[in-house]
Amino acid sequence: MKLACRDSLLDLSEPRVMGVLNVTPDSFSDGGLYSEVAAAVERGVTMAGEGAAIIDVGGESTRPGAIDVDFHEELARVVPVIEQLANRIAIPISIDTSKPEVMRAAIAAGASLVNDVRALRDAGALRVVADTGAGVCLMHMQAEPRTMQVAPAYDDVVADVRRFLAARIDACKAAGIGPQRICVDPGIGFGKRLEHNLALLAALDRLAEPAIPVLVGISRKSLVGIITDRPPGKRLAGSVAFAALAVMRGAAIIRAHDVAETVDAVKVASALRRVASGGG
Repeated sequence: MKLACRDSLLDLSEPRVMGVLNVTPDSFSDGGLYSEVAAAVERGVTMAGEGAAIIDVGGESTRPGAIDVDFHEELARVVPVIEQLANRIAIPISIDTSKPEVMRAAIAAGASLVNDVRALRDAGALRVVADTGAGVCLMHMQAEPRTMQVAPAYDDVVADVRRFLAARIDACKAAGIGPQRICVDPGIGFGKRLEHNLALLAALDRLAEPAIPVLVGISRKSLVGIITDRPPGKRLAGSVAFAALAVMRGAAIIRAHDVAETVDAVKVASALRRVASGGG
């Protein structure tokens, strides 16, 4: 399985790790650590050296209750980092945004994948991805970041999320974005209670058609904190445990803050998954 990202192909024959690079002052676990361009670029280079297969740059926090960021400010945060990072690393760079203007500028700066928590639902977003040849990750989110955890409810969370993702895949195809450029994300923690998140993680292999890779972002999230009773900075063990379990359930990409540890966990889970599937 491969994910087409502009002129490159991300090999997903084995599960890969996406390194999180938040260039924001208010992200839930690392806000402010990499808000300076130089620090952000060095962090991206470090994650690539630790085994990340892609670096995901984000300039607007999407934590519960997050405040919207003006697109001019978001551009000022992400574009210089992407420009410099693209000259320092050989792996693909992703832009974590829902704004079409930011998508287009980030791709011009060197990004080749759009990671959108709104699944290209903002006006013009589909067109940007279709025109630029970028890959895309379509994520499910109920409501908006400011309100998504107020009272999330589903008739059947697995069926509802699968139906939403299928509709967004169809919208991409209709816009000229081929399936080889698409991956999906169930949106762990985005408008979901504990039981919803666990049900989705248990059903990862049923969320999309087999040719569509599934990305899982669970690193340091509240789900881990609820189960382990740990604050964000002390959720490493729980996060890598969930990363390994997600790989066993079929995840192709794991989005993580702690890249080196997650790469090791993914390798171990991948080796067991090969044996379990008869691959030796």
